[in-house]
Amino acid sequence: MADWLRELPIHIEALKGEFMKTRSYVLLFVLLGVTLSVLWMGQAASADKVIVARAADVDGASVHYLMAGRGAPVILLHGYTQTSRMWRPIIPILAEKFRVIAPVLPGIGDSDIPRGDVDMTTAATRIRALVVMDAFLPGVGGWESVYNNPGIWHFRFNGPTPEALVRGRERAYFEHFWNDFAADKTRSIPNADRAVYTAAYARPGRMRAGWAYFVSFPKTAKDFAQLSERKLPMPVLAIGGAKANGELLAQQMKLVASDVTVVVLSDTGHWVLEERPKETTEALMKFL
Repeated sequence: MADWLRELPIHIEALKGEFMKTRSYVLLFVLLGVTLSVLWMGQAASADKVIVARAADVDGASVHYLMAGRGAPVILLHGYTQTSRMWRPIIPILAEKFRVIAPVLPGIGDSDIPRGDVDMTTAATRIRALVVMDAFLPGVGGWESVYNNPGIWHFRFNGPTPEALVRGRERAYFEHFWNDFAADKTRSIPNADRAVYTAAYARPGRMRAGWAYFVSFPKTAKDFAQLSERKLPMPVLAIGGAKANGELLAQQMKLVASDVTVVVLSDTGHWVLEERPKETTEALMKFL
């Protein structure tokens, strides 16, 4: 996998030299089974901790992102039901030491819907990314127990009929994840964020684009199985909730990486940053 990661092209040449001199970090967050996070190159950084919103053209499609800080790059990618907005509370903290970039996945929110496929591997190529995986890793030992769990039905919930059922009811659909996947729904996604995320996915074609990442899981499993034959050499941090997939994620990462730091937060569900902001931030800053 290491050779494959090194061969991925970097989209913005201005940062290429600086990136290659820095240590590469893999940040793992439990984000509802979306197995994409990235180390991605943006444009010139803003000063200090001011968060700016920008867009970059990637293969003819506009990818929106938030950016702040200076220094070595730390890239944060959101999961399903969310956008880069989820990182706003932690961006100023990380920006004290790093150049922080938080892109919006292709097809979600303000980022354009790609003309071709929307899947894990293709998305990583479009964003010019070092790919890391959240929640569980398709194709890596133990993944079937999550993918085939009847209680996690949304991986196969897609197509014209689901689209018709959810259209106009996006908030009610997402409330299932935000409430039921949390250890305590009162410590889950804030109401203001829920309204923004709902609007982002209610835009034409966005829900279908979000589901496309799940549709690609069988293909992703084949890709990951092959890529994981060689372990990642860079440091990896896996953060998960004890009442979600934290333990499984830790076990999987130890199969694909040589240097793994595991943090499993007690009495915590899927939304680790929202449910345990202090503990999650401390784990990140210690690791970085």
